Amino acid sequence: MNRVIMMGRLTADPDVRFGAGNNTQVTRFSIAVDRRFKREGDPDADFFNCVTFGKTAEFVEKYFRKGNRILIEGEVRNNNYTNKEGQKVYGTEINVNSVEFCESKGASNNSANSAPAPSGDVGDGFMTVDNGVSEAELPFN
Repeated sequence: MNRVIMMGRLTADPDVRFGAGNNTQVTRFSIAVDRRFKREGDPDADFFNCVTFGKTAEFVEKYFRKGNRILIEGEVRNNNYTNKEGQKVYGTEINVNSVEFCESKGASNNSANSAPAPSGDVGDGFMTVDNGVSEAELPFN
């Protein structure tokens, strides 16, 4: 069985391309996954290249940006090839089958994606209403 589940942050905005012939969307991105155990001098995170296709690729392109936390599920694939100099290059990538959000839209550090907090928020989920507002103006009247 070849199955991997990872949670990390996008290291850059997703890269979108379209497949030749069938015009299927292909989205590539990389994620930084924090290491569970860290030794002094070792890196704090590992970086994984990911690829996704079709509707999942469209979803990633539309909703994810650099720094967003993402949960992925997929398969590890070999990405081996021979370069122009005739040398064999070995690599791996995650062929992503599904993705999920791991934080609220407002939790993101990206100010373009964060929603402004209501000005009258009193901390208990309710907003204070100015005394000058009539009952007819209230949406739940």
